Amino acid sequence: QVQLAESGGGLVQAGGSLRLSCAASGDTFSDYSMAWFRQAPGKEREFVSLITWNVRNIYYADSVKGRFTISRDDAKKMVYLQMNSLKPEDTAIYYCGARRYGGRTYTEAMFSGWGQGTQVTVSS
Repeated sequence: QVQLAESGGGLVQAGGSLRLSCAASGDTFSDYSMAWFRQAPGKEREFVSLITWNVRNIYYADSVKGRFTISRDDAKKMVYLQMNSLKPEDTAIYYCGARRYGGRTYTEAMFSGWGQGTQVTVSS
């Protein structure tokens, strides 16, 4: 199992950028596919992006495609989410999750290790 801690959120104006970080501890990080999810007030947690453990396949939700970029540094046990051209509808708490040897899945329940999340607020 890995334990995760998200950071890097904040308040930004629409059109601005933020870079979120997720630090992992515990198990062999390179064995895990890593995903970002987000939860807006009154809504369910939704998939944002996934980077797999092996061939580094990357997937994005349609709502963030072309604006967000996921990356990972296995030596540092870190995963990042670069968010550009932010919109007010991107306002949410962002979480990272891990799935050992995980393939393409966007289902929250398939991931674990959730931290407390990091708040992103985009003002209009």
